[in-house]
Amino acid sequence: MSTAAAPAVPASKGLNIALWIVQGLLGLAFISAGLMKSTTPIADLATKMSWVPLMGEAMTRFIGVSELLGGIGLILPAATRIQPKLTGIAGAALAFVMVLAAGTHVYLGEFGAIGVNVVLGGLAGFIAWGRLVKAPIQAR
Repeated sequence: MSTAAAPAVPASKGLNIALWIVQGLLGLAFISAGLMKSTTPIADLATKMSWVPLMGEAMTRFIGVSELLGGIGLILPAATRIQPKLTGIAGAALAFVMVLAAGTHVYLGEFGAIGVNVVLGGLAGFIAWGRLVKAPIQAR
């Protein structure tokens, strides 16, 4: 019985294309959401998002900066091939953020808003799985 590891099976081209598309679109979505939460006056955000008064200004800004950096993390490390594993880590972190967001919506009784969190979290999880397990990008 051989103890040699099986050769790595390269990821399919289609999977890589799908990951890049999702990374780009989800990255832009989180960048724009993060910029909005980081820069819009809190009074204006509170009229659009019922959770803002509950969280307060500091936590709202923290969430915004986290989403902004996470969105950048979905694109930049993979595109530059500098620490590309950070793309998968960003995906996992954003999936966790969406779990927390869904929990907040449950707490507030906003069950209709959870679908968005499930979709965004699922896409972020897909990126985490794809870039950490199935189709990692090699560093330069």
